Amino acid sequence: MIFLNTTEQTHQQDLERLKSLRYMDDDFMSVCLADNFEGVELILRIVLGREDIKVKSVRTREPLRNLQGRSAVLDVHAIDSTDKEFDVEIQRKDAGAGAKRARHNSSLLDAHILKTGDDTEDIPDSYVIFITENDVMKGNQSIYPVERYVTIGENKVLFGDGSHIIYVNGKYRGNDEIGKLMHDFSCTNPDDMNYETLAKKARYFKQDEKGVAAMCKIMEDMRNEAALDNARETVRRMIKDGELSLEKIARYVPALSMEELKEIEVEVMQLA
Repeated sequence: MIFLNTTEQTHQQDLERLKSLRYMDDDFMSVCLADNFEGVELILRIVLGREDIKVKSVRTREPLRNLQGRSAVLDVHAIDSTDKEFDVEIQRKDAGAGAKRARHNSSLLDAHILKTGDDTEDIPDSYVIFITENDVMKGNQSIYPVERYVTIGENKVLFGDGSHIIYVNGKYRGNDEIGKLMHDFSCTNPDDMNYETLAKKARYFKQDEKGVAAMCKIMEDMRNEAALDNARETVRRMIKDGELSLEKIARYVPALSMEELKEIEVEVMQLA
């Protein structure tokens, strides 16, 4: 019997998990679409039904913060050639794709777009796109556009504020572009995918030696960052309780430096 040390066991677990990852897993999608202009353009063109979209910027796992300090990490944040902004989110759990979450992300995008001194009439359109593993709207449709309307008498007229929210049904499997795209998002084997633009990135991180090594390193970094996030949250609770000094907190949470503890203290005080 061969016994593996903890590091080797974790590596083997990462390799097994890697086999099962899909674009429907937000961490894997974020890695595959990082600086992948062609892949992001493909997704946006299919979801929005427009062939003229040309992406000029792509950032993944990007934190955006509002004026009160609340933040969200955008899975994919893209900007096209006309300065329209797009937030593409993966949601496997229905609870994470609620209306208030969509509103929150939309407001963060607007706060990010509008700079001091900008005329609000010049603010570009923004799109928050939720690709959900389940049909959260229960309407058996491929796509659910969410728009604001003005009620004028008995008529409803599009408000036209440029803010758009779109839900994409990950269960949809129609014989059209969106059906093929959702099939690809659920594929664990890149060779079974329809769109080579997406398949080649998945193939690189799943089958190429360098890509597999890079993905395993990313998974390790994510574990370490998750541990640090847990440590930061523990520190926030300790500071709010007010029973321990920063020096004592540092003894209990050695993963964070005193400088980081002071920064968290300032953040907690500002939000108090």
